[in-house]
Amino acid sequence: MRMSGVRNPIVEIRDLTKRYGSICAVDGVSLVVHEGEIFGLLGPNGAGKTTTILMLMGLTEPTAGSIRVCGCDPVREPLEVKRLVGYLPDRVSFYEDMTAVENLLYTASLNGIPRDEARERARVLLEKVGLASSGGRKVREFSRGMIQRLGMADVLMKRPRVVILDEPTLGIDPAGVREILDFIVALRDNEGITVLLSTHLLHQVQEMCERIAVFFGGKVVAEGPIRDLCSTGVEDGPFLVELIATGGDGVEDSIARIEGVRSVRRRGEMLLVECEGDMRERISETVFRAGGLPVHLRIRNYGLEGLYHKYFHSHYEGGSTVEGRD
Repeated sequence: MRMSGVRNPIVEIRDLTKRYGSICAVDGVSLVVHEGEIFGLLGPNGAGKTTTILMLMGLTEPTAGSIRVCGCDPVREPLEVKRLVGYLPDRVSFYEDMTAVENLLYTASLNGIPRDEARERARVLLEKVGLASSGGRKVREFSRGMIQRLGMADVLMKRPRVVILDEPTLGIDPAGVREILDFIVALRDNEGITVLLSTHLLHQVQEMCERIAVFFGGKVVAEGPIRDLCSTGVEDGPFLVELIATGGDGVEDSIARIEGVRSVRRRGEMLLVECEGDMRERISETVFRAGGLPVHLRIRNYGLEGLYHKYFHSHYEGGSTVEGRD
């Protein structure tokens, strides 16, 4: 991940609130996204991510607070914001009876791009997203992955300064996912485009994003550089302790009965013990009493998995995903 020098804010959100009657979908959110970074938006279903995106795009008005996108107010200057920002929803759609090129040229016409320039731009973008040989095919013949690739080309037709991607790799095969992720990084590195990435795939966020905002219940409950957020887990609990022990019967059950231990999960030969404090000494004593020998015992770097487990225990499924999305 690249983050160097001082960069100017390109998205500024202050005390943003959105109410639908008695329901508060977004509650006092404040964020700053810098020019030329990949910023991650994380959170379970109904957390407020999508509503925040809609307000950024000028597609719905906030109840309170303020937004600046590329220096523009989406409420007073929605058309200018739409010109500067590209948005790829998780379920992108096109005119199925038109070809890929025809769809891109239609987008270009809506943005006032001259026809000749639009044709060349479409050709270059289709090549970049791996659809160079499919430009003349009707979109109804496209697979889910091909449609998502065409969506990436579509949002770039107007040369936006900011791109918002909502689950951009959904439904794409592993090889295609790798290509899409590399393409997103290239947008930042080669074109200086700021990317807001909304996803539930933690490994993608950890690999690509410089900073993240974690949404829950309409609020941002954690925000900042990934390394800083992940290092705070051991300071205010819960702790996550790694244990590998040899010998001993019932070690796992004995540890689970220690007061203050919340859970014990097995990962191969390793036990992951979540506890309310640094209980390594108690865990070690328990292993000895059970006739075992601890050969590896340390506090784990909390990581995004631990961060999610900390904030969204009831939503967490383990592995690399979180149940539900906006």
